[in-house]
Amino acid sequence: MKTLKTSLALGLGLSLIFAACRTDTPTVTPDEPAKPGTGNEGGVKEKAKYVISALPIGSQGVADYLLTADSLTGGSISTAGNGKEQDGTYRYYVTHKNRFFSLLYGQGNPGAVTTYNLSATGGLTKVSDFQAETVQVFAPVADDVLTIKVPRSGNESASFFRINAEQSKIVGEYQVNIVKLAGNGERAHFTWATQVGDKVFAPYMSIKGAAPDVFGTSYPDSAWIAVLSYPSLAVEKVIKDNRTSYIGRYFNNGLAVDELGDVYAYSGSVATSSGKATSTKPSAITRIKAGTTEFDKSYLFNVEQASGGYNITSQVYVGKGNFVLMMSSAADRGAYAVGKRLAAVNVYNQTFKWVEGTPDVATIAQVTTTNYAPQDGKTAYIGITPTDGASYVYQVDAVAATASRGLKVEGGTITAINKLTY
Repeated sequence: MKTLKTSLALGLGLSLIFAACRTDTPTVTPDEPAKPGTGNEGGVKEKAKYVISALPIGSQGVADYLLTADSLTGGSISTAGNGKEQDGTYRYYVTHKNRFFSLLYGQGNPGAVTTYNLSATGGLTKVSDFQAETVQVFAPVADDVLTIKVPRSGNESASFFRINAEQSKIVGEYQVNIVKLAGNGERAHFTWATQVGDKVFAPYMSIKGAAPDVFGTSYPDSAWIAVLSYPSLAVEKVIKDNRTSYIGRYFNNGLAVDELGDVYAYSGSVATSSGKATSTKPSAITRIKAGTTEFDKSYLFNVEQASGGYNITSQVYVGKGNFVLMMSSAADRGAYAVGKRLAAVNVYNQTFKWVEGTPDVATIAQVTTTNYAPQDGKTAYIGITPTDGASYVYQVDAVAATASRGLKVEGGTITAINKLTY
């Protein structure tokens, strides 16, 4: 996905709920057995390619190029004469079941969903291309990519779509009434969705949904998560906490599940009303213990206090309780600001360290919010573009709180980093 500022440009211009309505549920075929030479059978090591989406520098009204690299720690790739150009101006990306999904943001109109995998020789190959609704949420769940179209006004129902990752087609569509879900006279606007066990946790912000303050709220100091069954996508419960503002942000995942099954949720504390920041709660991390559907009232990691007044704008979970956070200063704080300073935190012992080795914040033009982490307990690969136009993948060590410059992308601004195997 583009940075959140870009996403804003795209998008701006329990029994109390009700089982979602199933409109289509074709049978899902089982996984095929591994074929010799794919790297999936016993004794054969998988090979990997990293898929880097990059927006050509100096271009207007064009989409990303998809480039591939063998390593993120060094070397260079270029958009000049390379890669697969995406059609449409705005694209966002997710990988699941070793497929790479490129989704077109149609700005209210239907957009293409293009699926790629790697050939036997490591080339990026298109396997499917179909039309779907423009959505604001897209997340791996079970065998699917779950997408959600969330209306900010007018229509009172959010549309959920299950895209089977291996079939690359929609296998189910469901509706949830977001006005009834909010239950406060406003609208529940989902910020993201995350699989937690056999459920889907979908945090939302409460928004007015009417001009001139569509994304404003009269409830800036509460956090909500809708708990949905899967695959029926019926709302089972709403979890609420008044120690933080809403979880995540528009187009931004606020939840992560650790190896123990515990869920950690961040709040940026960026709720607004009439364009002014109104939340009185700190930017913080809360927890929901494995097997429960309530916030753990004994746990609150006040990251704003630990950082000296900064707020969280995005996160990458790297494993073993370690996160890399993108942080924004008090002066730059905003509902759609993208933090340019990186921090390393451990949520188990609530430690906070600023990451050293990245460019000075004043010289950074963009930090990528769709990044890759191998879940080794310490490493994240994050795209940083300085104002001089060069774009690099930085390898961040969340334990040592250090970063080193790796792969250079020439002629393009990194917008996402993913990985596929073959």
